[in-house]
Amino acid sequence: MSQANYVNKVAIVGATGTVGTIIVKELLELGKHEITAITRKDSSAASSIPAGLNVAKVDYNDESTLVNALQGQDVLIITMHVRAPPDTQLKLVRAAAAANVPYVLPNEWGCDMADEKMAEDSLLGKFDAPVRSLVEELGKSSWIGVVTGFWYEYSLGFGTETYGMDWKNRTWTFFDDGETKMNTTTWPQTGRAVAKLLSLPIEPKKDGGASLSSYKNKFIYLDSFCLTQKEMFATVLRVTGTKESDWKIEYEESTKRFQDAQKRLFSGDQSAFPQLLYSRNFFKDGVGNFEARRGGLANEVLGLPKEDLDEATKIAIDRAEKGLKYH
Repeated sequence: MSQANYVNKVAIVGATGTVGTIIVKELLELGKHEITAITRKDSSAASSIPAGLNVAKVDYNDESTLVNALQGQDVLIITMHVRAPPDTQLKLVRAAAAANVPYVLPNEWGCDMADEKMAEDSLLGKFDAPVRSLVEELGKSSWIGVVTGFWYEYSLGFGTETYGMDWKNRTWTFFDDGETKMNTTTWPQTGRAVAKLLSLPIEPKKDGGASLSSYKNKFIYLDSFCLTQKEMFATVLRVTGTKESDWKIEYEESTKRFQDAQKRLFSGDQSAFPQLLYSRNFFKDGVGNFEARRGGLANEVLGLPKEDLDEATKIAIDRAEKGLKYH
């Protein structure tokens, strides 16, 4: 992609991680960008970086290595584990500014952090907001926050803490009445969205046309499905051939789940975090249904496909069978 009105060079942190792998796959399949994987000098992951990528090895304690790696890049994509050192993103943002990288996609990939109460209650805002603020303060780059909701196949298959399903024990916990709608996205759809976003013209080709610049310092919203827990349960029944009578059904208030998780977490139990995060998203304030709250999605603008819910559910059940908790 040589035209001046399109981004070409894309650097990605976490290219071999769960999210990074999917984004890289979609970028490579689209074939419009030159991709560089940013990796630590001592990282064993460098050996698993796919063919077709450049590799830049850095030392996060030496800013010059980060700046050198980012020179000439049009976009920096940051994907990393939620428990990565909080200052890692800030170091990358400073280096991106020093290297004059126009666009940064921070490590968002989830809940609607434009909702200040959600950001506060989920405890994620104290990490995410400073990153966006620093980008704006330095004034050399613009951020774009990709809001996907929770990942469907991961969340459904994880356990009761997330979407309420305990597959192995055939127990389903509905939060409140199980009828709260929320947007949720598969991993492949997330990758496609990033690849399509970075393929938009920087400036619109015509008045009102889609453009990358229209998302400067803004969130972009997308999904695969907008579902209630009861709709999730229905697809699980279809896919597995089980009947409702095969399951133990329980109900619990989302606010109580949140408060219980909050107490555990603040007492030092880190395993309570998923329950805290998910139960907050199921509150009746509708924060999980950003399609309704934000006036729609960018799916059509990005040309994202409609997905098969039952096929995505099959992947979630397979993950539950194998006991997979992340990758």
